[in-house]
Amino acid sequence: MSKELEEGSTLMLDFAKIAKIAETCKDVIPVAVQHADTKEVILVAYTNEFAMKKAFAERMLILWSTSRKVLWEKGKSSGETFDLLEARVNCEQNSLLYIVRPRRGAICHTKNQKGEPRNCYYRRIDFDTLALTNLDA
Repeated sequence: MSKELEEGSTLMLDFAKIAKIAETCKDVIPVAVQHADTKEVILVAYTNEFAMKKAFAERMLILWSTSRKVLWEKGKSSGETFDLLEARVNCEQNSLLYIVRPRRGAICHTKNQKGEPRNCYYRRIDFDTLALTNLDA
């Protein structure tokens, strides 16, 4: 399932994601993560107050894993870490924007066919067929 989900050409959106998070992680908000140099949105994740304060103190990308329910120090195991340069809050104060710079590589846990890390938004949706096209195969 994961291989098809992450590499396939079929759109399989998880519209229940927010409901699942609400059941088990009550104190989180979404964080859009933007590359400081390219302005590309490279990830959407979640944070809680603990992860946010740790990220601010250490000036690195630290989030809250809603699936594992643990502090998620992005890149700790892969080495693909990020400096947190700036944080912004939306008008309703219910989401954040983190502006980051990679120390090396990209952000996604997936790799392209050359084995290189990439950003999470690597597939384009065809408006008519809903088929996915991999832009970083």
